[in-house]
Amino acid sequence: MEEYKLSVASSPHASSPVGTKHLMRDVLIALIPAMAMGVWVFGPRALTMTIVSVIFCEIFEWGYCKLLHKPNPIGDLSAAITGVLLVFVCPVSLPYWTVIIGDFFAIVIVKQLFGGLGTNFLNPALAGRAFLMLCYPVPMTTWAVPGKENWLAIFGAGEAGVDYVTGATPLSIDFMKSNIAPDASLADMFIGNIGGCVGEVSAIALLIGGIYLLAKGVIRIRIPAAYILTVAVLTLIFSRAPEGVNVFTWMLMEIFGGGLFLGAFFMATDYVTSPNTPKGEIIFGIGAGLLVVFIRYFGGYPEGVCYSILVMNILVWLIDKATMPKRFGVTAEMRKAEKEKAKAAKKAAKEGSEA
Repeated sequence: MEEYKLSVASSPHASSPVGTKHLMRDVLIALIPAMAMGVWVFGPRALTMTIVSVIFCEIFEWGYCKLLHKPNPIGDLSAAITGVLLVFVCPVSLPYWTVIIGDFFAIVIVKQLFGGLGTNFLNPALAGRAFLMLCYPVPMTTWAVPGKENWLAIFGAGEAGVDYVTGATPLSIDFMKSNIAPDASLADMFIGNIGGCVGEVSAIALLIGGIYLLAKGVIRIRIPAAYILTVAVLTLIFSRAPEGVNVFTWMLMEIFGGGLFLGAFFMATDYVTSPNTPKGEIIFGIGAGLLVVFIRYFGGYPEGVCYSILVMNILVWLIDKATMPKRFGVTAEMRKAEKEKAKAAKKAAKEGSEA
């Protein structure tokens, strides 16, 4: 009967060959199209910024774990993902030292001080961007215009004596609150021939990466679909299209402009900072979409993706609690008895402490 011997062990009882490194590697592969478009539009500095950011994220994670004698997570590629995504949500003209400060805040403050991978309650890259926006608002909103005439200048951007051509992004010219039509065409916004952050300019490149993640099973469709559709429906119903722009074109501009695709496919779907239940994922996506439109329409900041996801990150525990499925086989009477028992225990503990 040895072959039928029952082995008692703690969960999980089923293992999978797909680990953190495999998932992170797929995310890095999915980001390649957006990275390629960033280099094509803004020049080689987009690539050098990304390399510097990844290196320092790895250094900060290794140094923190070494200092506190914690297991070294170098090799799981999670810090590399943070480094890439942080650059993707920053302008290419940002000085290197500013990027490094954002790396430190994202890795040490947001990720490691809360216990490391799997325990942070905010997306590290977005939190790093929010921190940089708070501390360095001018360089974080200085956008380089696309074009090869900027390549050589931008390679040294941020240094004394270096000039580069800047301009407004489709969202930053504030056409939502005015009667001014954006200069960029819908095709430019879809392909990526516009100014903006390094990894946000090309909607088609981000869509290709998102489809890859969905095909590989790395992410699920619920959050991206709920997020993008909420923004689409609200901007279509409550359109503020300027003269000469129809409501449908306006809606597409709101979707393709800014970092909506990057946030929907690569930020909001983060395993650690997103809900665990199907209903919770839909609520998360709808809530983030509502916040994006609210910030864009009524806020003083033309883009709202970063803050919409961060706010919803904070609410994930509540969403999970409210959407947790009921235990199989538990009746209403059993749940009522458990509540009464817990209430009695709480009352007894209170009386004991008073005594």
